[in-house]
Amino acid sequence: MTMYLIGDLQGCQAPFQRLLQKMDFSPSRDTVCLLGDLVNRGPDSLGVLRSVAALGDAAQCLLGNHDLHLLALWQGIRPPGRNDTLQDVLQAPDREALLDWLRQRPMALHHHGWLMVHAGVLPQWSTAQTMALAAEVEQTLRGPDLKGFLSAMYGNTPAQWQGGLTGADRLRVIVNALTRLRFCTPEGVMDFSCSDGARHAPAGFMPWFEIPGRATQGTPMAFGHWSTLAAEGSTHTGLRHNALPLDTGCVWGGCLTAARLGAVPGEFELVTVECERAQEPGKSG
Repeated sequence: MTMYLIGDLQGCQAPFQRLLQKMDFSPSRDTVCLLGDLVNRGPDSLGVLRSVAALGDAAQCLLGNHDLHLLALWQGIRPPGRNDTLQDVLQAPDREALLDWLRQRPMALHHHGWLMVHAGVLPQWSTAQTMALAAEVEQTLRGPDLKGFLSAMYGNTPAQWQGGLTGADRLRVIVNALTRLRFCTPEGVMDFSCSDGARHAPAGFMPWFEIPGRATQGTPMAFGHWSTLAAEGSTHTGLRHNALPLDTGCVWGGCLTAARLGAVPGEFELVTVECERAQEPGKSG
């Protein structure tokens, strides 16, 4: 069995199918882990959801910020954004089944020695703590008060993790770190004002994966969300501080990238396909 990790699809169904073909992916033999943001901005979010759900146990998917946004639209919590391409999902006859399937997806995964998140982790969180905090959000997403959770999910505060946080504040910090984080301080204060590449960190902040002494430093990590890492010319041929960025900007005219994991944690090889869309690299995450 081979395990593949794939970065943000964002509704790019045709490149996704080409990448599966190039990988010679077999649902009976292989597993693919999708690192969140299955939907939005691209042309066929509905096709992506249907094809990934049809893979059953052969596909594992993280929730990204765009996936949570789709759930909020479904529940009437948020209005559609100007650049959203989600109406095909919201008007589909199988909408309820697809979105109920989506809300069951995890916030983090730890397989084959790799920790996988959509965006990042705070420097104080160990691998075990990251998984435990992700499970808190997952339990709430799958529970009876989905609408209440989504109503309280939005906002940038608290900007820093504290173990004594409770209720909506606690869940909001976890969601923001796992699905929106790019830059933070060594103390774990998060910044959401900048979505540019790593070299454009605001004063006092660093890319989360570069924080010295990060508690997850000893675990190879894979993440998506940050397409401007590729847009600024950063290569994706190796780990960056033991973290592998896999959002290579497919929806913005880049490529779609998969990592084929090796037998030893941290070993991988990349498989890519070109994408059709030729737009300005996105800053919406």
